[in-house]
Order: sequence, then structure tokens, then C-alpha cells
Amino acid sequence: MEVSFSKEVKDELLAQMNPARHCRIAELAALLSICARAVPADGGCHLRIHMDRPEAADKCRRLIESLFDDAQLSGAAGPDGVVVADPALVSRIMGAAKLRIQEEEGGGFGLLADHLVVQNTCCKRAFIRGAFLCAGSVSDPAKAYHFELDLQEESRARQMKDIINSFMIDAKMISRRRYYVVYVKEGSQIVDLLNIMEAHKALMKFENVRILKEVRNSVNRQVNCEAANINKTVTASSRQIDDIILIRDRVGFEHLSEGLEEIARLRIEYPEATLKELGAMLNPPIGKSGVNHRLRK
Repeated sequence: MEVSFSKEVKDELLAQMNPARHCRIAELAALLSICARAVPADGGCHLRIHMDRPEAADKCRRLIESLFDDAQLSGAAGPDGVVVADPALVSRIMGAAKLRIQEEEGGGFGLLADHLVVQNTCCKRAFIRGAFLCAGSVSDPAKAYHFELDLQEESRARQMKDIINSFMIDAKMISRRRYYVVYVKEGSQIVDLLNIMEAHKALMKFENVRILKEVRNSVNRQVNCEAANINKTVTASSRQIDDIILIRDRVGFEHLSEGLEEIARLRIEYPEATLKELGAMLNPPIGKSGVNHRLRK
């Protein structure tokens, strides 16, 4: 089965583990703010984290275990999920990741990351990476240029849009059914986003396809332009020859000045020549505008 480009990007990101603690916290904050739900429990709350893929759930586990000593996690949510049942650990995670509980539009309680967790540029990169792992997709560049994050809460979508825009990328936001979609459609800016997330292998593949497409499009535009110019030249030449033959048959070239007769004979003899080429055949040569002036006269 063909692997999608989105999966290639995510596989590359899942294999990474940032050496900086603050960047791992920022990435975890994005994962939890999008994929975690707070469940009230005695003495605090539990966190139920559901990911689309087991590999993503494993990345979430590894981040928590690398950041918090003696972290006790449960697999009760299934292979694609993580449960943090210890209220004390939940409190430590939420404090470190600057998360707060908020009531969701569709019911239940989610988490929202404070802007303090993404004060550093490197942490913004990590946050975008975490969000993409949870809610992102990017089209195969051979087909289209489209990057998007599908988020259920407007507050999270606006937060992601602002973070992406801070890198001088023109991210936009729309509402689509029950999601708020943050998207980018310009090829070079998607390349920038892949670089921001540190998906360098995917970036090279995207760039190779994009360059090939741009060269192909440039060649097509040039061919179309040349074809249009040829058609224009042939059409103009045909009209000129018809007029010249009419003058020759009814009036005769002998009634034309030497310069007009010379250009008239050349036009008939070389119907496909451009005005510039006709001018170069004259003795002495004249420019394109001079040829055009003689033909119009």
C-alpha cells in the first residue's frame, strides 16, 4: 500500500526526541492540549490521552517518562491511548506544561496551553510539531500544496494560527463542520513549516517535487507563449500578404517607393519571418518598428 506523505512526515517526527527539556515540555503541551481530556477524580483528576496511532501514543509516553521521574502510566485507554491516573503526576504535568482545564464546546473538559510554554522560538517549533502529530496533515506535493491542522476548539485553533504566523507564515483559519481548520496553501511556506518542525527528509522530498513542478510549469508557459507569438505572427503575416497581393494586382509594385516595394516583396517571399527578421534582410537593415511602419504605410 502506498504510504501517504502525511504519514512520512509524522513517522519522521515520531522518531525524534528533542534533547532540550523545555522543548520536550512544549511538544508535550501541544499533544495534551489537543488529545487529552481531564476526568474528575478523588483528590484531583485523571488525564485520558487518545492518539490516532500507537506510535503517537508511545511518543507521548516517552515524553512524560523522560520529563517526570517515576511517572506511572496506564495503558487502560488501549494501544492508541495513555492514562495518567495519579493526581499528583497530573498536577506536575499540568504545572510544567502550563496547562489549564477548560470546558469543551461539545461537553467534557479539555486542556489549553498557556502562551508561557512557547516563549522561546525553539519551543514554538516543538509545539507546532506536537500539534501536527495530533491533528495535522499535508498533501502529497505532486498533487497539491496544502497543510492543515484540524482542531475541535476555536481557542486552540487561534492559538496555533498565531504561533505559525509568528514565523512569518500566512496561516489562515476556517470553520469546517465541527472543526476549526488552520491551513497553509503556499508551497514555499509549507517547506518553511516542514523545516520548523524539523522534518528535514520530508522537506527535501517536498522541495524536489516542487522544483520539478515549477520547471515543468515554466517550460509549459514558455512553450504556450511561443506558440501564441507564432500564431500572432502568422495571422498578421497572412493579412499583410493579402493586402500586398491586392496592391500588386490592382496598382502594381512600380507605383510604390523603393523602400515599400522592397519590404512588400520580402513579406511575400518570407511569410513566416518576424518583423525583426525582415528588417535584418534589408540593405541597410532597419529595426522592427521601421518594418512595421513600412508595412502599415
